[in-house]
Amino acid sequence: MEIRQDDLSGPRIRELIREHLNNMAELSPPESTHALDVDGLKQPDVTFWSAWADDELLGCGALKELDDSHGEIKSMRTVEKHRGKGVAGRLLTHILEEAGRRGYRRVSLETGSMEAFEPARKLYESFGFQSCRPFANYREDPNSVFMTKEL
Repeated sequence: MEIRQDDLSGPRIRELIREHLNNMAELSPPESTHALDVDGLKQPDVTFWSAWADDELLGCGALKELDDSHGEIKSMRTVEKHRGKGVAGRLLTHILEEAGRRGYRRVSLETGSMEAFEPARKLYESFGFQSCRPFANYREDPNSVFMTKEL
């Protein structure tokens, strides 16, 4: 698996982001959907990576800088046929290593509270993330779970 910084210009990665946004819209009400679109992922405070096996897209993830010591994980997504193969874990490891290189002391994330998000929550817990209060511009929301990890 090769993880590389991605400029989001390729059609396969754009389709995966579109799939991600559509899926989030199906699972969460609009006021509780915090996924970034392509333009949001291209902002200067966001670094986006995609994972590949040869020419096959496996998944993606991003790291948004909240401040000099705090980052937020965004847009974690695995292509459906590659779920359960360790793609998300490898991407998460890569993102956490980058956060450490940047000198972040904490990495946080928002994910859904519904049953469909349980695999994601379990993955984050297995990496040492713990529930926390809303951070950055988030507010309490019954459809959201907020998690953080001290580095």
